[in-house]
Amino acid sequence: MLSAVIITFNEEKNITRCLQSLAGVADEIIVVDSFSTDKTKEICLSYGATFIEHKFDGHIQQKNWAKEQASHKFVLSLDADEALDETLSQSILAIKANPKRDGYYMNRFTNYCGHWVRHCGWYPDKKLRLWNPTKGKWGGMNPHDRFELDAGDANAGYLKGNILHYSYYSIEEHYQQAEKFSTISAQSYFERGRRTNPFLIFIKPIGRFLISYFLKLGFLDGKYGFIICRIQAHEVNLKYRKLYALQKMNK
Repeated sequence: MLSAVIITFNEEKNITRCLQSLAGVADEIIVVDSFSTDKTKEICLSYGATFIEHKFDGHIQQKNWAKEQASHKFVLSLDADEALDETLSQSILAIKANPKRDGYYMNRFTNYCGHWVRHCGWYPDKKLRLWNPTKGKWGGMNPHDRFELDAGDANAGYLKGNILHYSYYSIEEHYQQAEKFSTISAQSYFERGRRTNPFLIFIKPIGRFLISYFLKLGFLDGKYGFIICRIQAHEVNLKYRKLYALQKMNK
């Protein structure tokens, strides 16, 4: 038996596609919502999901709380803007009755403004999204969470197919997310003792652009590859500038 767990906030434009992809795969769908004001709740209930409202204290914290709400021994975690492709659905069904590993990795394939991104470091974007919830927990650094299996006897496999990630519908959305995520990242860095200086504020964004655009072949994604790499560099610049501001305020 398999539980699918999704966290949401105002996801009416994405959640239907996500829920539809889980039909016939998940035996239970748990949606943990941070008090949406749109039609997210109505849509989720119409697909038979269990809908729970819970205060959002961070991506890692919310996902760890959400996994505890699942009642089955294996959990599939998706974001509201993600969906399973047919190959991945079949891969999950093939191992669902008798999983031989504690967790399973899969690739994530991102759609950016209608363009499927194959480079920029965005594909294959390997994610551990199917796991025994007693064998690990969400970690990483907000807002970039990742599921981490316990060290020792926990072991992971790999499934064919893709999580289809519908990331941004417009370039402006990407800029808005960069502004939001850079604030969260700067705060996370500061709380963990990370510090910066004017040289790093200057050099880190340049390094990020060069790596994404040239070493990770972002230029092969054409116009959108350049835009993605440019905004990634912009987000790095914002993050380090905000971190520097936190340092100065807390001297």
